[in-house]
Amino acid sequence: MNEHKEKILSVCNQICKGTLMETLDITYIDVGENFLLAKMPVTPKVHQPDGVLHGGASVALAESVGSAASFIFLDAKEFVVRGIEIAANHVRSIKEGFVYARASILHKGRTTQLWEIKITDEEGNLISNCKLTTIALPRN
Repeated sequence: MNEHKEKILSVCNQICKGTLMETLDITYIDVGENFLLAKMPVTPKVHQPDGVLHGGASVALAESVGSAASFIFLDAKEFVVRGIEIAANHVRSIKEGFVYARASILHKGRTTQLWEIKITDEEGNLISNCKLTTIALPRN
C-alpha cells in the first residue's frame, strides 16, 4: 500500500477513538480513487436477541463508512459532513466473522453526495445494501 493510502487510513482510524466506530470495532482497511472500505467483527456485541447481526449495527457501519468517505473526498478544512438520509435493505443474516462495508460514490455534488454502501461477508455474499445521502456544510 502506498504512503498516501496509509496516511488516509491512519487518520480515519485515529479520529474514531472514543466514538461509536471504536465501540463497534470498525476499522478502515482500504481506500481508492472513489471508494472507502471498512470491516467490523460480528460478535454478540452487535447481535440482535436471536443471535444474528443487528440491522442497526449494519446501518451504523454504513453511515460511518459513507461519512468518512465524504470526509476524505471533500475538502475537510472547508466543510463539515453530515448524513441526512440513509436507507438499508438487509438481504442475508450473519452470526459471526467479519462484515465489510464498501462506500462508493454515486453522485458528488458541491452540496450533497450520494453513496452506495455494500456490506458483504468474508466470502463476498451481500448482507446489506445501503444508500446514504450526505451534505457538506461550510465550516464557520
